[in-house]
Amino acid sequence: MRYVVDTNVAIVANGYSNPSKGEKPPSIECRLETLNFLERLLSNGKIVLDDGGAIQAEYHRYLNPRGQPGMGDRFYQEVLNSAPERIERVDLPMNANGEYEHFPSHIDLRSFDRDDRKFTALSCKERIPVANATDSDWLNYRDILAQHHISVKFVCGCDQRKWFLK
Repeated sequence: MRYVVDTNVAIVANGYSNPSKGEKPPSIECRLETLNFLERLLSNGKIVLDDGGAIQAEYHRYLNPRGQPGMGDRFYQEVLNSAPERIERVDLPMNANGEYEHFPSHIDLRSFDRDDRKFTALSCKERIPVANATDSDWLNYRDILAQHHISVKFVCGCDQRKWFLK
């Protein structure tokens, strides 16, 4: 079980969402799903990161490196500890324009969130799924991503009405 984990999974596990996007707090069900997913991944899987540190830098912006108080923070602490049985770092080259070489050049992906391109490129290169909790871009672009062999694990499902508290 190898995954690229979008930061929103750990954020939701901590009980937060993205209020700058007008999001309400995550639903209890969604939060429980992220907690269970991260626990399974930390116990039996591998977290795949770019060796250039772009994913880890994003984790640093949103998560506590001391591993507390939430499960998302504990996840980040495991990343920092870089336990070889849990973390795998992979070269993710960029082209001369500063774009990830493994990000699909399909015209329909031009408006795909720039911050999520590192996860997408790594997923494409390694042929492993991206774990997502509440980022609608993954849902909105899932068909075109699938055409490029990029699969998404929707930890909280695909019904956005169940992602957040009412």
